[in-house]
Amino acid sequence: MPVTVSNPHRGQGLSLDAPFPCEDAGAVTRLLQRCPAHQETPLLSVPALAAFCGVAKIHLKDERNRMGLGSFKALGAAHAIARAAQEVVEGDSWTTALKGRTFVTASAGNHGLSVAAGAALFGAQAVIYLSETVPEGFAARLRAKGAEVVRAGADYEASMVAAETAAEENGWTLLSDSSWPGYTELPYRVMEGYLQMAAEVAQQIPEPPTHILLQAGVGGLAAAVAAHARRVWGDAPQIIVVEPEAAPALVESIKAGAVVETKGPVSAMGRLDCKTPSMIALQGLARDADLFVTLTEAEAAAAVATLEAEGLATTPSGGAGIAALIAGLALPQDARVFAILSEGPEEGTGDA
Repeated sequence: MPVTVSNPHRGQGLSLDAPFPCEDAGAVTRLLQRCPAHQETPLLSVPALAAFCGVAKIHLKDERNRMGLGSFKALGAAHAIARAAQEVVEGDSWTTALKGRTFVTASAGNHGLSVAAGAALFGAQAVIYLSETVPEGFAARLRAKGAEVVRAGADYEASMVAAETAAEENGWTLLSDSSWPGYTELPYRVMEGYLQMAAEVAQQIPEPPTHILLQAGVGGLAAAVAAHARRVWGDAPQIIVVEPEAAPALVESIKAGAVVETKGPVSAMGRLDCKTPSMIALQGLARDADLFVTLTEAEAAAAVATLEAEGLATTPSGGAGIAALIAGLALPQDARVFAILSEGPEEGTGDA
């Protein structure tokens, strides 16, 4: 049974030196209309899974093939890079708008693919730092997108430090999906891109959900979707944030009322295995989320098997939100649940 913690800051948030997440997807949608690879992803109704979980309805936003990149992350870094191109483009010269710029990041998965794809679209270079634990198959996918791949460190945190150092030494633009004091502008744009998912759901879903389950690593996806959900549906839905038991960065920060760095073993929910939350995401979720839930490795693995049996193949990271319900999170029988399949099952994809 997942462990739950109620949010004492609901409706107010925390006194952090960070903006709240953007709530309006309008600017994102207008920019995406220029992108030939963009198309709406489906919202799936899964009555058999709802019956299995003992609730009235489950709708899953299927991000497993967003823009051909395999996850919702296609909307994030690429959107931030497109915004940078929009500021300097002359005429229709979008493909060369950022020539001479280099974007650098650390990644355990799909964020790196989004940086690589976005940089290539607008004539920039991408350098992606990977830890030693990231599969070589994913490194090959990055190189195929034109990115330079650098191995650094034993874990994601170490590769992030290496990326920050490279940005400072080379005059490159650091493009992280996390945020911290003094670094909020670009992560804000990354999170803004994720609003497109929520905006699509608001148009696709037949009636407002009563419960929204959102997986979280640093928290960008969860905070963006939660902010838009509150804008569209107000206080009615209960918003539940799901983290690995091994990386409870948001729940521990909520308890402390401040950003907390956590420690723990490596999680099979690898792209959610983030030990420190994004400051912007924490700011937003402290205001918008009702409940925080931690998920064990066994619960995540069992849920992936259940989803695959329903024809919904994903990873422990990609299915972590709905996994909390599959694992026994108690919801009313008349609950109408919305969750996200955030990535496909391909080896080497990820959430950070």
